Amino acid sequence: MIVLGCKDIRKGYGIDIILNKVTFNISESEHIGLVGPNGAGKSTLFKIITKELEPDEGSIFIDKNKKIGYLSQHLSLESDNSIYDEILSVFKDMLDLEDKLTKLEEEMNKPYDPSNEEYHNKIIRDYTTAYEIYNNKGGYTYKGEINKVLKGLGFLEEDYSKPISILSGGQKTRVALCKLLLLSPDILLLDEPTNHLDLEAIEWLEEYLKSYKGAILVISHDRFFLDSITEKTFELSNGEVEIYNGNYSKYVNLKKARYEEKLKAYNLQQAEIQRQEEIIERYKSFNREKSIRAAESRQKALDKIERLDSPVKEEKIKKLEFQAQIRSGNDVLHIENLSKRYENKTLFENLNLDIKRGEHTSLIGDNGRGKTTLFKIIMEKVKSNEGTCVLGKNVFIGYYDQEQSNLEPEKTIIDEVWDDFPNLTTTEIRNALAAFLFTGDDVFKKISSLSGGEKCRINLLKLMLSNSNFLLLDEPTNHLDIMSREALEDAILSYDGTILVISHDRYFLNKVVNKIHELNIDGIKTYLGNYSYYIEKKKNPSRFQDLEEAEGKTKTQIKYERKKKKEEEKLEKQQKLKIKNLETEIAKLEQNILDLQNQLCLEEVYSNPETSEEINKEISSIEIELQELYEEWEKYI
Repeated sequence: MIVLGCKDIRKGYGIDIILNKVTFNISESEHIGLVGPNGAGKSTLFKIITKELEPDEGSIFIDKNKKIGYLSQHLSLESDNSIYDEILSVFKDMLDLEDKLTKLEEEMNKPYDPSNEEYHNKIIRDYTTAYEIYNNKGGYTYKGEINKVLKGLGFLEEDYSKPISILSGGQKTRVALCKLLLLSPDILLLDEPTNHLDLEAIEWLEEYLKSYKGAILVISHDRFFLDSITEKTFELSNGEVEIYNGNYSKYVNLKKARYEEKLKAYNLQQAEIQRQEEIIERYKSFNREKSIRAAESRQKALDKIERLDSPVKEEKIKKLEFQAQIRSGNDVLHIENLSKRYENKTLFENLNLDIKRGEHTSLIGDNGRGKTTLFKIIMEKVKSNEGTCVLGKNVFIGYYDQEQSNLEPEKTIIDEVWDDFPNLTTTEIRNALAAFLFTGDDVFKKISSLSGGEKCRINLLKLMLSNSNFLLLDEPTNHLDIMSREALEDAILSYDGTILVISHDRYFLNKVVNKIHELNIDGIKTYLGNYSYYIEKKKNPSRFQDLEEAEGKTKTQIKYERKKKKEEEKLEKQQKLKIKNLETEIAKLEQNILDLQNQLCLEEVYSNPETSEEINKEISSIEIELQELYEEWEKYI
């Protein structure tokens, strides 16, 4: 049964059409992902469905018997309540029933008056009815459900009494999500629900939503999350919605196949149109009445053909390339017995960590555990309380800040980049910005006017231009759409430097890292694999033990090292070939010198000053060339 439908929804701002004839239906219990590039209009569509915005055209159908719930990514909950009292307000009807039952119990406990038997009977009947309603609505389980949801989304019992007013924006969003889940609406609209959640809370939310009985429409750039909870995908692009049956991974394959089908159909039609036009022109060239009528007939038939539009490919960031200008030493980072405290709060202590050249590793842990603080200690922006933190030889750090605090709000885009890299030419700067989709007059926009995703792209560009050999990436996929995340992943996979990344994006972690460091209060525990390996190892500590004891490595690490070994063998082969060619050329030049020196011993040569001088000049020239070849040859030895 359809619970929500949109028909021909259109929304524009001036000449910009955001939504154009958007049409779809959602049945009860369907779990659907809404994907598309940043700025495609996904949040606008949600606001139209919830009547926060009016469409310019089109209609919305919502089953009148169904409740709709909406979580916005920019929600700011304002309240003087404590966290627990705010959540408890969801169950106002249950609290009212409890008050009613308490008052009825008080009446029932009063001394029995035989003259007022009918009143006493009524009190008993009212109590019995209220009790049954209370019991059927979950009166004895709803407080347990509150605890389950609060703890699942990362709140501790000591947090329950905190007033909403002192919470961060992310904590308020989590409170709002708690309320929404406990309200259990029939239609759940979620806009980036995994923002502000740590990995444990995201996994809990996934399990909760998998068994959710109502309909779900979710906007998310978390591909792992979408794969886990959805069975259908709506893609919003160029103002229109295309529907794919399947989760995110299936959608990617279906989209590629659909594009190829559309392109094939378009090319076939264009070829047929061209063929018909050539026939029409040929008929016209005969300049006879019969051929002219045939040309006109064919032209009418051609005019009636419904022309297919050429399928549009999404505008993508050009290939990112992180390049380490200088090769670091093998020991990139050494941390020993490191501790950090703020007043009475200990973030971590006895932390030990070693990172080697070329490792792609991740730092994970609960929110507030001190992951970003550890990055700042590594960069010497924050001091530790105890322990040592030492960078290796020739290590140059490139830092990606999730808060974008390194950007100057009043600068233009072009000045923000140019001021950091003043040696680049205008053309080089403009080309670099264009590769990150900043073209034309867009480069003169102020940083303060940009979206979170646009600021991320600027920081990625600056990181790319820095040529650092040790990248510290703090939540680099936040605010990036899926297309930009994929470009970043490809860049990291081909990067020959060292990476330490903080991220809650499990799809990203699975793809780009081969070692995970879990930060706890008492230090770091290391897992020699990607995110899926880490989860499997946490669930079953003995799994992979034989492999690790035998090899000291996981399958993921072995695969990574085999790839590195192949690359090294290829490089070694190229170097050997280069050495062989240099030695051949050196031997040839040495023989030339020897031949020329032998000529100088001939009487007809040494008796002729001009000939001798000419041969000596040639020998000097060859010796210079030979010296250059020797210098190059020594680089490879």
